[in-house]
Amino acid sequence: MTVLGALVAQNIAFGVIAAIMVFAAIRLVTTRNVVHAALFLVVVLGGVAALFLLMGAEFVGITQILVYIGAVVVLFLFGIMLTRTRIGDEEGTDHPNRLPAVLAAALVATVTIYAVVSGFGDVELPAETRTTTAEVADSIFSTYIVPFEAVSVLLLAALIGAIVIARRD
Repeated sequence: MTVLGALVAQNIAFGVIAAIMVFAAIRLVTTRNVVHAALFLVVVLGGVAALFLLMGAEFVGITQILVYIGAVVVLFLFGIMLTRTRIGDEEGTDHPNRLPAVLAAALVATVTIYAVVSGFGDVELPAETRTTTAEVADSIFSTYIVPFEAVSVLLLAALIGAIVIARRD
């Protein structure tokens, strides 16, 4: 009986997190304030990390927090601060004809849902395919150490490039 109770609590937690993420994602693309958009992005990425933790993928959830929230969003905020743009509502960013965007979003959502349902259906992952956090860490820091470090150097180069471009006088 406790498994069923945990399953229901997990479903409720998923629903609450998903609703918060959908609200933040909608606000992310509809806000005119670029700083608010970055903060809504933090909420969406935090929700993704919470869903990973809810599914028991601790390594991916914590990596989501460290890499995306801790690094990428900080880079976005640095980019916003270094470009010397006005912080606040931007005039002229709202297009009056939203119908094509809404139709394109509905089409993409429909095709995605159809592809997922027809491609996977009721298929379940076998239990023996699960990997532990230690196995993932061993894979990253042994087999994939060079690409891992290359990405960190690339992010550093992007930050330096943003500073150079923004500070050119």
